[in-house]
Amino acid sequence: MKRLLTAVLTALILTAPSSLAVRVKDVGRFAGTDAVRLIGYGLVVGLEGTGDSPKSLFTNQSLANMLERFGINIAGERVKAKNVAGVMVTAEVAPFSRAGARFDVIVSSMGDCKTLQGGILLQTTLTDLTGDFWGVATGPISIGGFNVESGYVTVRQNYTVVGRVPDGGMLKRDVSSGIKETAHLTYMLRNGDFTTAQRLAEAVNLRFNDSIAVALDAVSVDIAVPDSFASPEQIVPFLAEVENVHFDPDVAARVVINERTGTIVIGEQVNISTVAISHGSLSITIKSTPMVSQPPPFSLGTTQTEQYQEVTVEERGTGVVVIPGTSTVADVAKALNTLGVAPRDIIAIFQALNRSGAL
Repeated sequence: MKRLLTAVLTALILTAPSSLAVRVKDVGRFAGTDAVRLIGYGLVVGLEGTGDSPKSLFTNQSLANMLERFGINIAGERVKAKNVAGVMVTAEVAPFSRAGARFDVIVSSMGDCKTLQGGILLQTTLTDLTGDFWGVATGPISIGGFNVESGYVTVRQNYTVVGRVPDGGMLKRDVSSGIKETAHLTYMLRNGDFTTAQRLAEAVNLRFNDSIAVALDAVSVDIAVPDSFASPEQIVPFLAEVENVHFDPDVAARVVINERTGTIVIGEQVNISTVAISHGSLSITIKSTPMVSQPPPFSLGTTQTEQYQEVTVEERGTGVVVIPGTSTVADVAKALNTLGVAPRDIIAIFQALNRSGAL
């Protein structure tokens, strides 16, 4: 009984996901399950005088070509329509999609139109990068904003020359996959890492109690389909079981900085060696006071208004702060908070720490 209890506890420890464990499906994808990216050129009509100007020659020529298909012959240079805009249409079709499936398309202006609000995308052919035909797109455009102009006043919300046509695309052929055509599958990690690839292979082998997974490199893991799942109807259950295997991916020590927004993200493995930091900030205040200058009595001068500027420079320093060696993100945050500096100052401190080798 004691041996049985020990075996059960050991199995639970090996199979139960830890607090840091993730599913296989969350870190990558199987090779052969790629989405198909499509592109096309089309016309948007129904705009209220906000379309491309006559300077957009490609729009004028496209409109003339379309009218010619309906028996209306007119030279492209004579087209002066303001309710039409030339656009690029892009879309991404999910893997395993079948003919007849609907998908969203993105419409982006190519010319100098002011807004696509209220426009309708005419039927547009969608192809891949090799020129193969995949489907068509059409429908009313949703821009999620507005652009109103009245004289010299303009009120705008969101970007109005890019819009979306919900369910505007229709697939005309199946998106094929090579998964069912081989006894070996390749799993592709989203972020390449040798340790993560090895851990994934070990977790899959432990789950199926067989050496079916081998890490090929930092991105690819080869998985052999067991004989019990070799039949075509068992491939999907096997993929679902592999995707739900839990394991602990390795996380590299990393600090991500966005200087434009002042965003700082510190990874779990980041630590700082014992170091002394002194960071000073310079504050410059400029005050502008209007001064009125009156002309002398009985003169021909006029009253003048001038701006008197006062510049004050103040330097505030934090002194030298000694930060001991840390081991967790919380310790790093606590140590930096002792300096009482803003996020943009912390960015400069991290850059200096990296150059000094203390990060």
